[in-house]
Amino acid sequence: MSVYHFSLPLSEADVRKLRVNDVVYVSGIMVTARDQAHRRALEWAQKGQALPVNLEGSAVFHCGPVMRKEDESWVAVAAGPTTSTRMDVYEDQFLEAFKPRIIVGKGGMGKRTTRAMEKVGAVYCAFTGGAAVLAAQAIKRVLGVEWLDLGMPEAMWVLEAVEFGPLVVAIDSHGNNLFAENSAKVEANLQRIYEQFGL
Repeated sequence: MSVYHFSLPLSEADVRKLRVNDVVYVSGIMVTARDQAHRRALEWAQKGQALPVNLEGSAVFHCGPVMRKEDESWVAVAAGPTTSTRMDVYEDQFLEAFKPRIIVGKGGMGKRTTRAMEKVGAVYCAFTGGAAVLAAQAIKRVLGVEWLDLGMPEAMWVLEAVEFGPLVVAIDSHGNNLFAENSAKVEANLQRIYEQFGL
């Protein structure tokens, strides 16, 4: 296991160095995107429209933050990760279209996303669920918000983060998926226990 401190945006070469179980901290501009933002982004791409934010080399955070408006500025109150499997249906197309290098979320992602990360050079990093206030403390400024018509959780928030983490690399760009590997180990152990007890 290695520990990396990265400044965003990242190059493909940066993320190709990462392996499952490495720990990453990122500083720079991150963007939130959940289901609705993924869907709209892909619709815009199909129409040939540029996104309001360039995602190439960025970190995309599966997060529906709680924001508070102070005067004319937004402040992040809580910014925990949402369950990433909901975005599996979009993520492979999203990675190929926009080339973010880090996806941050919780709960892991599936085979399609794993294959896309291997192809384009990206990683999936897990942030601990239930630590939304800790995550918000690493967000030093809210630089803007796009697509607020989708609602606060589904909008695309543009955030300036400093040492955001720790993030654990759970899917790397070499086809390794920590969640899938652990699931296979659990299933094998379960079968062994069933056999041991004659079940």
